[in-house]
Amino acid sequence: MDLFKTLETDFPFDLPNRSDCTAKWLDDMRGYLITVPNGEMLYIEHFFDKKISDRTVEYFLENDIVDGRTAKWKEYSADTLSNIRFSNIKWKQDYIKLYGKVMPLPRLTSWYGDNEKTYTYSGIECIPNPWNKGLLYLKQKIEHCAGVTFNSVLLNWYRDGQDSMNWHADDEKELGRNPVIASANFGETRDFFVRRNDDPSLKIALPLKHGTLLIMRGELQHYWQHSVPKRLKVGGSRFNLTFRRIGVNQQGDTGELSASDEHLLSHVHS
Repeated sequence: MDLFKTLETDFPFDLPNRSDCTAKWLDDMRGYLITVPNGEMLYIEHFFDKKISDRTVEYFLENDIVDGRTAKWKEYSADTLSNIRFSNIKWKQDYIKLYGKVMPLPRLTSWYGDNEKTYTYSGIECIPNPWNKGLLYLKQKIEHCAGVTFNSVLLNWYRDGQDSMNWHADDEKELGRNPVIASANFGETRDFFVRRNDDPSLKIALPLKHGTLLIMRGELQHYWQHSVPKRLKVGGSRFNLTFRRIGVNQQGDTGELSASDEHLLSHVHS
């Protein structure tokens, strides 16, 4: 059986050929509402135009030493990077303990948000940097689409195709029971895989491109995992921003529909 055979041939992503995995085009959103068992995703391939997306990459790389467009970032050590003063984003190398060894994460990260919106994942405690104008601009554009207000964002810098993200779910307690998470992407296209916890063969492959927005919602984080695998042919940088709501009751905590539920459902049933 071909797990990635699609119900239609013109989707910009691979959807399993199952009746409970569907995609519906939303004209006013300019994207697809993907419905799967226990969750939904909104996929907008070109949410940010090329001009804004190009400027965003420049904004993330601006620094006082090297040309961000031509630098071979993967060759820079953590010590060297710490001596580069990035103008807009405070990039850092995080470490995790794996099999008794301390290992560098295969990507650089940064955490921004409202005061006291601390976040912990994989044993890494993230203390928020204060918002800046560039991140607030992106945040406000995404909030208008998602119908929710985000109070924090995790930035991941994949310096080339060797940088990656292992299988995991964004199910930390700080995010609430059924979190709404908006993922904005800039730079190189990378594959984003989603798989079912109780049936890992059930997968969805989504290409996250320069300017793509993906919003995950509902019970998705409890029943599905996601990953960004290595891609040896990718030579350039990809930046991913996942906007979140830390310490805020979300849909499922009260049993009532959140603003984001009502916002998206209004398009599904219109």
